[in-house]
Amino acid sequence: MKIARFEFALFGINTYAVFDPESGDCAIIDPGMSNAEERDAVVNFVKKNSLHVVAVVNTHLHIDHAISDKWTKDTFSTIIAASPEDLPLGQNISQQARMFGLPIDVDAVEIDRPLKDGDTIRIGDGELKVIAVPGHSPGGIALYDQADGFLISGDSLFAGSIGRTDLPGGDHRALIENIRSRLLTLPPETIVYPGHGSPTTIGHELRSNPFF
Repeated sequence: MKIARFEFALFGINTYAVFDPESGDCAIIDPGMSNAEERDAVVNFVKKNSLHVVAVVNTHLHIDHAISDKWTKDTFSTIIAASPEDLPLGQNISQQARMFGLPIDVDAVEIDRPLKDGDTIRIGDGELKVIAVPGHSPGGIALYDQADGFLISGDSLFAGSIGRTDLPGGDHRALIENIRSRLLTLPPETIVYPGHGSPTTIGHELRSNPFF
């Protein structure tokens, strides 16, 4: 499978399109578009590559990763897949907006496909494996493409850092332990695509991330 990265302005969020060029199937990961220009960028990418969006997948349901969930679902007539452990965050997403000082109302997120550890998301002939990584949020997950050697880590693991744990539901000790046992055990050449910032690799983070 192939992956395309979009960086959107409101929170410096990385939104990803993971797609199978042969079948045209595509998943939109963490739709963080907050204005018409950003939404048009995703629509144009899908149209240009003749893709069919089979799912919106959330690594977690903080507002920066889910602000355009309902718009994306409606625009592409698709489903939303996420961990049910994060459903309270999705239901209270407008409250999250107010917490960050955003004078906007955001549609609550309804999960159509609950995801749990070990589930797989089929995208054409490829698949993403769900890896539970709670700590940044109660239902945080990462998405692993073993065949193509990449991991979408959400806000668990970053280049040189880890996700914050001072938001409601955060657990610093759990996040560290889950990254150690569930992500850093992947092959060192695995490319890591985080929720914010630049890509890295598992091997690089093992060698240089100060949290480990």
